[in-house]
Amino acid sequence: MHWQTTRFRIDLGRPRVMGIVNLTPDSFSDGGHLAGPADALAHCERLLEEGADILDLGAESSRPAAAPVPLEEERRRLLPVLREALRLGVAISVDTYKPQIMREALDLGADIVNDIWALRQPGALDAVAAHGACGVCLMHMHGEPRTMQLAPMEGDPLPAVRAVLAASTAALQARGVAADRIAWDPGIGFGKTPGQNFALLARQTALDAGPHPLLVGWSRKSSLGTVTGCAPGERLVPSVAAALLAVERGAHLVRVHDVRETVAALRVRDAVLAQAGAPATTIAP
Repeated sequence: MHWQTTRFRIDLGRPRVMGIVNLTPDSFSDGGHLAGPADALAHCERLLEEGADILDLGAESSRPAAAPVPLEEERRRLLPVLREALRLGVAISVDTYKPQIMREALDLGADIVNDIWALRQPGALDAVAAHGACGVCLMHMHGEPRTMQLAPMEGDPLPAVRAVLAASTAALQARGVAADRIAWDPGIGFGKTPGQNFALLARQTALDAGPHPLLVGWSRKSSLGTVTGCAPGERLVPSVAAALLAVERGAHLVRVHDVRETVAALRVRDAVLAQAGAPATTIAP
């Protein structure tokens, strides 16, 4: 499998790591730690040194109860960093739901649109379809960020997640967007209870994304804090554990803050898998 994006055809024969670059003052775990474009670019370079395959730039927090960011402010935060990040030689994703930001980012050369609304905002579907060459990640969200955790979804989340993502996918394909450009994200923590989040992980293979790459983001999520008691900045170990479990259950990409540690864990997994079918006489020292 692969994910076709504006400039890159990303081979998904092995799990890929998407490094998070938060350009916000109010993200739930690391908001405000990047003082400006120079700091943000240095962070991008650090994530690449640690082994990130893709960088995901976000200029509006989607944490529970987050207030919307005005268009001009999102533009001010995002576009200067995007211009520089596009020179780094890897796929650059833009985390936005605003059609105007999508268009401007794609005009600059962004490779992927990563949308928490799964292109359900007016004009978003047209913005991506009109470009025609970018990759897109459709994420499931129940409700909207300001209120989603006040009234989370009820019952089994899997059918609703599948239905929303399938509907947005069908709408894109009806406009000529190829299946290999469309990735799915079940939206861990977006309008779901901890139990529902863990149910989605336990039954992840039943999501049945078909030809679409599956991207999963568990990094530092509150559900991990619920079961471990760890504060957001202390969730490294549970975040890596959840990323590994997601990969074991079919995720092609994991979206993480802690790239170095996630890459190291995936390398251990790869070493085990490499020996899984090897005869005892051929095992390397």
